[in-house]
Amino acid sequence: MNESASEGPRWSIKDLLVWATDDFKKRGLESARLEAEVLLAATLGVDRVRLVIEATRLLNADELGHYKAAIVRRRRGEPLAYILGQREFYGRIFRVDPRVLIPRPDTEALVEVGLRRTEARRLFGRALDLCTGSGCVAVSFAKARPTWHVTGTDASDNALDVARDNAYRLGALWGVRFLPGDLFEAVDEAERFELITSNPPYIRADEIADLPENVRDFEPHLALDGGASGLSFYERISEQAPSRLTRGGVLAVEVGFGQAADVRALFEKAGFGELEITRDYAGVERVVSGKAHQVRAS
Repeated sequence: MNESASEGPRWSIKDLLVWATDDFKKRGLESARLEAEVLLAATLGVDRVRLVIEATRLLNADELGHYKAAIVRRRRGEPLAYILGQREFYGRIFRVDPRVLIPRPDTEALVEVGLRRTEARRLFGRALDLCTGSGCVAVSFAKARPTWHVTGTDASDNALDVARDNAYRLGALWGVRFLPGDLFEAVDEAERFELITSNPPYIRADEIADLPENVRDFEPHLALDGGASGLSFYERISEQAPSRLTRGGVLAVEVGFGQAADVRALFEKAGFGELEITRDYAGVERVVSGKAHQVRAS
């Protein structure tokens, strides 16, 4: 589409999708047609089925201008979720923007493990979600366990603003709180939890420059950088968690590709028992979990 497209011949939905799909394919986007449709549907405020039903409808100048702006943002590598301002996670729509990491389907496994391993205490408990970001794990758990008290912490005040907004929109404000601070520093030392979850930064610092541009250039580095080894947050969490868990309390963390064995060893060193490694939907070892049988003094 050239710069004067909105002043020239009008475009139909069908023709515009053909053009946008071809443009995205030339730029190497794997799901070119899908992304073209999703962006256009969002621009017009309709679902994708409506694009088929109204394929011959002509866009007006304002609609064409908004779609063009979205195309330009995607061309520059900006993630689709940021352009749309939302991402589906665990069956719910979460608002996202560059203040938070985009929720991935892989992380749904963390919610599943947390729910499964605390099933015996499903009527009441306290959960702590470290590095909560958008709040997707904390809110999803809270919605599944409405009688629990759930706390989410994050070092980024901006991320917590997004998390609170998601909790409000999704009806999870009762029993849910978000506190600013680095890992456990955000909560009182006397508090104990039946479940601690975390999807912490786990990318090695020297690998961030090699990440895909849509991650490297747009998602917050604070949520990516796991230190020199990629394990720095796991070392701190596994060491500190036993004193923050009730006896038999569960610690569950998401891990990066190839990190499960190393994180499991950290859990074992910290005294956790009943260790498990759980795979995500793609079959990747994604969640390491264990139970704190020996409660340490603070």
